[in-house]
Amino acid sequence: MKYLLDTHIWIWWNMHPQKLSTRIHSLLSASEQYDSLLLSAISPWEFSKLLEKKRIGISCNTEEWIAEALDMTKLRLIPLTPTIAYRSTSLPQPFNGDPADQIIVATAREENATILTKDKIIRNYEHVRSLW
Repeated sequence: MKYLLDTHIWIWWNMHPQKLSTRIHSLLSASEQYDSLLLSAISPWEFSKLLEKKRIGISCNTEEWIAEALDMTKLRLIPLTPTIAYRSTSLPQPFNGDPADQIIVATAREENATILTKDKIIRNYEHVRSLW
């Protein structure tokens, strides 16, 4: 099974794992439960924007934090391809207008992955699988 981490799941796993649901924490703690973890290339950008807007803070070098946070067992960073970019703009409606969420959902659909997310809008979107 392939799982795509929503940005907040990736951040929480690396900063505040206690914020994760028991189900997600158990899954991420046991790499034998999945074939691969995916992370959209938009997620490090979203993380950086949260820092820029001072919505979160870290006490180390940002680039080092990102590099370490990307060093998860079986994690594969998925680039923003032209196909994913286009498909993010043509998702079956109705869906959230947030561009990052659109890219994450399009990435999951392209990769046939289940999104790990707390986001109710994504969890209620019938055109993608999700877990919380």
